[in-house]
Amino acid sequence: MTAKTLGILGGGQLGRMSAMAAARLGISCVIFCPEENSPASQVVQKTIVADYTDEKAMSEFSKIVDVISYEFENIPVKTVAFLQNLKPVYPDEKLLNVAQDRIAEKTYLNEMDIPTTRWAALKSPEDITKTLSEWDTDEAIIKTTRFGYDGKGQARISSDTDIETLWSQFKNQELILEEIVDFDCEISVIIARDTNGKSEIYGPMVNEHKNHILDRTKMPCPLNEGIQEQAKVAAHKLADDLNLIGVLTLELFVTKDAEGNMDILANEIAPRTHNSGHWTIDACAVSQFENHVRTVCGLPVAPAGRHSDCEMINLIGDDAKPDNTLQYIAAENTCLHLYGKAEIRDARKMGHVTILK
Repeated sequence: MTAKTLGILGGGQLGRMSAMAAARLGISCVIFCPEENSPASQVVQKTIVADYTDEKAMSEFSKIVDVISYEFENIPVKTVAFLQNLKPVYPDEKLLNVAQDRIAEKTYLNEMDIPTTRWAALKSPEDITKTLSEWDTDEAIIKTTRFGYDGKGQARISSDTDIETLWSQFKNQELILEEIVDFDCEISVIIARDTNGKSEIYGPMVNEHKNHILDRTKMPCPLNEGIQEQAKVAAHKLADDLNLIGVLTLELFVTKDAEGNMDILANEIAPRTHNSGHWTIDACAVSQFENHVRTVCGLPVAPAGRHSDCEMINLIGDDAKPDNTLQYIAAENTCLHLYGKAEIRDARKMGHVTILK
């Protein structure tokens, strides 16, 4: 049975674009988030503004929706567990648990025989020194196991780092150490899987970052078919093992040895639609957002075919000021998307542009 009303936890741009895709299918959306005038709330008729721990508000939310999803992975697992007793929530808490914790994520990927960079869980500053010695290096990346994104919650360690001082700056947060990867490029794949177990994949696509934030994504991917197929196989393996209903994104590093042979290392799992898939709105008949809505609402996943080559460019901070977006307004084959965020801030994603080739 197709859901007629979709509840979305989170009010950001991913929820906004999912709600807009839902409207095309005649499905209404209700947003649940703690912020007033969120980007997603601007395109729906109803928003419940409440904290994610407010069980009374969550109960009222569940009464007016048929199914629930979420637009970012830092929703408390307790929130999803509470709501699952009231209405179906997709993807379920198993995927959320894996994606929220870097140690759980890396462990799971390795158990699935999907390679990652070397990593180690940290309990003390001495663990850092010991691990660096074992790896025969004086450089690595230290990260919080939770709530890090777009370069937040991490720092690079080098030979001149005061490890004790750095450790104290993380204020007793759980930490992980990751080996620095000498990669050729970064790619991602997005897989949508429906209630019948059928899947469709977007990508792989090549991603370029600036200051740890996605700057642009290019399609098609110029890498050889073997590497692209490895990425797709890994995404299918994860989706099937997790019994995914919804959308999952797998981010990967592509490495190259001295002989030019390429391989892939998984970096992160995102249990949702993804910034690197925004181009699908304009370059595909069915976007990642529509397939997200389709899969969680009981509709069959649609073919993810791309009708145009393209490049997606993020608008970060001042990039979204009117003087800077004028160049896109009248440009040929250029699709401008602004997210309705009232305040422009440095490093804040304000919109994106897709240029069709």
